[in-house]
Amino acid sequence: MDPADFYSGIVVDAYAGLKASRFDAEPYIEFVRTHGEPALEVGCGDGEPLLDLCAAGLDADGVDSSLDMVLRCRENAVARGVAPRVVHQRVEDLAIGRRYASIYLAGPTFTLLPDDETAARALRAIRTHLTDDGAALVPLWVPGPTPTDDLGVTRASVDRAGVELRYTPLTETYDRERRTRTTSCRYERVAGGETEVADREWVIHWHAPGAFRSMCDVAGLEVVHMVDDDTGGPPTDASVGFTVLVRRAAPTSGG
Repeated sequence: MDPADFYSGIVVDAYAGLKASRFDAEPYIEFVRTHGEPALEVGCGDGEPLLDLCAAGLDADGVDSSLDMVLRCRENAVARGVAPRVVHQRVEDLAIGRRYASIYLAGPTFTLLPDDETAARALRAIRTHLTDDGAALVPLWVPGPTPTDDLGVTRASVDRAGVELRYTPLTETYDRERRTRTTSCRYERVAGGETEVADREWVIHWHAPGAFRSMCDVAGLEVVHMVDDDTGGPPTDASVGFTVLVRRAAPTSGG
């Protein structure tokens, strides 16, 4: 399966029912209020935290590579009484026809891009959609291997309709050289005595701080700052998570 289609079918229900925590919308609201509107949330999923920004009165659009997530986001928007523009596109192929003062990814969504080539295309697309004085916020994550004791262990939840949703990580390949973790997962939905099963490969592709800075340079983006999420200082190759703020780089004298 194409990594862009990971969040489809019953996985969308499982995402809503099994996620461990909710996004805190305040950092993203503050980011948009600081850098300006309109805003674009890349990888908006089912609308968290995008819909909170809209409820706060901000002009914010969303984009996601999963059509099922886009449809769920639109449904959730109607239920919340807000009306963002939500577009079904891959970030590396963005062609929205609007430029944004603020572009952000909520959480380390960027690491779902499966390789450096796709990531580089995504950065170029983000640059194209920024206003001349706009800024983009890119959280990044460097995962460790899933603990062996967690493989084969099922997490489950039951929704209001009595439908049980299950997630089980089965096997995993952790490739430090390619900076890729691939986890074979099983999702199940149990309702009315019947079980629906979807098997997926969850691919995480991570970036070291120096290599990501170089990638931004090539994409025409200037790194304003990088911050280690745990220490608040500059990230190192040992950082588990760090956040990058970028702007469009000034044109060179030759171009």
